[in-house]
Amino acid sequence: LGVGAHPCAVHAWGRQAHLKREIAPSPSCASLVTMAGTGAGYDLSVTTFSPDGRVFQVEYAGKAVENSGTAVAICCKDGVIFAVEKFLLSKMLVPGTNKRIFPVSRNSGMAVAGMSADARQLVARARSEAHQYTSSYGEEAPPEILAERLGLFVHAYTLYGSIRPFGCAVLLGCVDKDTKQPSLFCIEPQGMVYKYK
Repeated sequence: LGVGAHPCAVHAWGRQAHLKREIAPSPSCASLVTMAGTGAGYDLSVTTFSPDGRVFQVEYAGKAVENSGTAVAICCKDGVIFAVEKFLLSKMLVPGTNKRIFPVSRNSGMAVAGMSADARQLVARARSEAHQYTSSYGEEAPPEILAERLGLFVHAYTLYGSIRPFGCAVLLGCVDKDTKQPSLFCIEPQGMVYKYK
């Protein structure tokens, strides 16, 4: 062992370092060696695949959605209805500050599940995408275009090691201005976009 080296580190990496002897961890380190989580180092970056092909950071983002309140949307013949489960986190909370249903543009809105800070970033991005499309083309963004652009933005956050995936899922409801047909989309933390009937 080098000066100041920790015996647990030698035990964990001993076989890879081709050491001739294996050093047993001290009793205080024994719990650290056995505490390795399911990721076992493969969950430190979104760009690291586990040996069985899983990306744990994206799975953790999905778990954040599963552990949050329920968000539901119903696509009717003349519009989309959103409903979310409201939590009273504190009696001192000002009503309306923990919103989970947001307008995006005049003909679209979204309900979110998961981490609310991440969700607010996606709402801001959806509003920006809708505004940019209107500025460029002089008309409202078609629902499919808005959903795909938002899905690509969410997916981009699963590609680089310096950022983490969004810990939220979005239900995006739009009514096409020309055809008056409602559309309902789900955008998941990995960037998958699903359209519902």
